Amino acid sequence: MTRGRGRTSTCFGLEQRRAREGQLAIALAAIAWSTAGLAQRQLDATPVTQVLGRAAFAALALFALVLATERKGALRAFRAMGRSGLAMTVFLAISSGVFLLSLNYTTVANVLFMQAAAPMMAALLAWVFLHERIDGRTWLSLLLAGAGVVLMAAGSFDAGPAAIFLPLVMTASFAAVIVIARHRREVSMMPATCASQVLVVATCLPFADLGSVGDDDWLVLAALGVGQMGVGLALLTVGARLIPPAQVAVISLLEIVLGPLWVWLAYEERPTAATVAGGVVVVAAVVVQAWRPATPGRARPPAPESVPEAHV
Repeated sequence: MTRGRGRTSTCFGLEQRRAREGQLAIALAAIAWSTAGLAQRQLDATPVTQVLGRAAFAALALFALVLATERKGALRAFRAMGRSGLAMTVFLAISSGVFLLSLNYTTVANVLFMQAAAPMMAALLAWVFLHERIDGRTWLSLLLAGAGVVLMAAGSFDAGPAAIFLPLVMTASFAAVIVIARHRREVSMMPATCASQVLVVATCLPFADLGSVGDDDWLVLAALGVGQMGVGLALLTVGARLIPPAQVAVISLLEIVLGPLWVWLAYEERPTAATVAGGVVVVAAVVVQAWRPATPGRARPPAPESVPEAHV
């Protein structure tokens, strides 16, 4: 009897330690993602060149990550993506490219708060195109997210059409990625993410001005591609295996809080009152959608592919 209790206590302690490790990994991933705006504000390169530079370094880092995780099966993982993987690649390329482009036309807070609405938009897309049922909790989060987006858009009119249009395109395309990833779980997220960055490079290359990139810019772009994207995704891969999706979603909100904070401290970039108000509403929508009461005996952690909404 004592021996059985000891084994139970040991297992419980191991689960707690794994949960703490998962929470720490997701928190560190969110911190890495939150540096995007701060790094982008240091760049002198043209907007398209910024997108190309980050994607080039990200493609190298992500390919190394695919090799490390898939090993001899790396090429097979790329070939196995299929049509769904190709669609995911295209939408990921749009969302990640437009994400960095958006930072050139509006505040970091506006971009990040808008990005946070992607899971709710994904639920709406799945309802429209895949006839997936939406429960009351998700409808509430959709209404909250919609209200938040409207508030942020209203506060961005003075900044011009790009300040509204680009973040919306980013969010819609990433919502499409979430839908594909959830309904085609056999498609590995990492090869698709790597391929998406190669597509971004190929698309931007004819329009880029490499002469506009200073020596310091190359270092910043490398930090964005390798650190912000590569390390962030690696940490997500570790953390999402150890904790439930709801915890991943809520802890990832650190990015939404820290991203605007860094640029406010470094550059005194203040979002409008409408952006802050809309962002608070969107964050509330994320919490409403993510929060699920724990069910005893069913705490099996998801594969990392099931939580791609953490970042673009």
